[in-house]
Amino acid sequence: MSHYVVCGGNALAHRLIRELIEQYEVPVVALVPDLTQDHGPQISQLPGLSAVHEYATVSAEALRACGIETAGGIALVDGSDEGNIHAALAAQNRNPGIRIVLRMFNHRLGEHLERLLPNCAALSGSATAAPAFANGALDRPNSVRVGSRYLYVAYDGEIQDNQLCVVADRIDPQDLGRMRLLPQTAGRAAEFIALARRFGDEGEYGPRSREEHEQRGGIAALQALTGEPPMRIPWWARVRWWLLDTLRFFTSARLRLLLTIAVVAVLLSGAVIWYSTGHLGWALYYTLLDMAGAASPDQPGETMPGGGWQRIAQVVITFCGITFVPVATAIAVEALASGRRGLPRAPGAGTRDHVVVVGLNHLGTRVAGMVRESGVPVVCIERDPQSRGIAAMRALGVPVLVGDAPLAGQLLRARAQYARAVVSVTRDDAANLEVALEARALQPGVRMILRLFDDDFAHQVYATLGNVVSRSMSYLSAPGFAAALMGREVLGTLSVYRRVLLIAELTAETGSGLAGRSVHDLEEPGGVRVVAVRLARLPDEYQWNYPDRARPLGEGDHILVAATRSGLARLNTGQTAV
Repeated sequence: MSHYVVCGGNALAHRLIRELIEQYEVPVVALVPDLTQDHGPQISQLPGLSAVHEYATVSAEALRACGIETAGGIALVDGSDEGNIHAALAAQNRNPGIRIVLRMFNHRLGEHLERLLPNCAALSGSATAAPAFANGALDRPNSVRVGSRYLYVAYDGEIQDNQLCVVADRIDPQDLGRMRLLPQTAGRAAEFIALARRFGDEGEYGPRSREEHEQRGGIAALQALTGEPPMRIPWWARVRWWLLDTLRFFTSARLRLLLTIAVVAVLLSGAVIWYSTGHLGWALYYTLLDMAGAASPDQPGETMPGGGWQRIAQVVITFCGITFVPVATAIAVEALASGRRGLPRAPGAGTRDHVVVVGLNHLGTRVAGMVRESGVPVVCIERDPQSRGIAAMRALGVPVLVGDAPLAGQLLRARAQYARAVVSVTRDDAANLEVALEARALQPGVRMILRLFDDDFAHQVYATLGNVVSRSMSYLSAPGFAAALMGREVLGTLSVYRRVLLIAELTAETGSGLAGRSVHDLEEPGGVRVVAVRLARLPDEYQWNYPDRARPLGEGDHILVAATRSGLARLNTGQTAV
């Protein structure tokens, strides 16, 4: 059996090696830049690892030591894009048939590389994991697009009658060890859903006791929509955020203060004229003319309805109107000539219902960008002034607080006490927990999304803190990298708390282990659920919940599966559970 080479010493390399050894049961050789730093010590102690080599760079000597000439595949998940491309080309020259999977931060460059190398897949760990973090902050389900539909996971009372299949049961957030993925349920599991609703918290029998909840637990189901799951944000809130964001982009704090005073003065003076004339139309007429500087002064002896008060109001309006001209000029110069994009910007005093992102690494930058694209305001915090994400966020006009100031003070400046969610994605589990505790001290009910690598630590956080969502970037992205290394395509990942479901589309072809087998033969409780079939004679049509479960798959048929990591690994190797 050919061995596989994994180059890297970070968390993704650690997870990927474990995935290949435990799920795919293939020989793995690790190439680590430093066995004493990052995840190097943990990688060197992984059971089942064929060999581990320490080289600072993926050089020709390092590739030779890993036996690249006889390897079935190589994964490059550490280092820069340039270094990974150089190593990929070197591996391709030494072994033209090798399967290459490399992590690329530049998506466009990765697409060009895939076209250049015939057996190459360029993936991004942060791009794979970022939607789960962003959607957690926005309190909407993460989804995977399949054709014209979006698949997502719904829980308990959110489950609809058109659900595809049950993906988890016995869900207890306080004890996630009891949760079962892809349990044994028949067909669309309508009776199972009805029973769960009957005994639900708002069901026929009323609230459940702790003992009843522990016996049954919650459930989760896979559902499909024709559009992406909507955010639960009122449209008027999005309009208000957009107007405020536009105003802050074109004006500084001093200009906004000057404009506010001038507008208030004009409104009050206009109200005085309305009161004096008793006619709204004439009041608007006088106000607009005075703002334009077109009013004619009264001559001595002339009278007007409002007397002296109206004269004072018109003088105020005229001077405010004169003020608007230089203010408008200053706004144009500041926005177009002075290059405000990319300059530091502090969060405004009125910033509310926003998302605070702590850590502008590759993952944090993508999460902040996705939240901003949804229309929700974002404020970022980064300790390292050299982080490349700072410039990227400031170019988008997102406020970024930089420096090694006390965390509590930074969160206060970011107005975390008024935030809808706080996302902490630094590479340190303890630092992310500290962010959660400090944010909770400012606002006990704030939604917290944490990046946590250690599973046991994450379970303790779940059991201790309320309103916390934890994700692991390496845990979310490693299955996709492993499947790509084995020549399979994963469309996306869906999180069920800390567990991962893979949505993959497989083709029945000679040697795949799928041709000639039925949907019933391929499914297994806890491993694989076939949710759609795309027949070779109808290539553009997904048949959801394919009814003919005994029909053998023919050459060219496609199946869409929801699978666990082990279940997909068995399908990839042509094995199924008995």
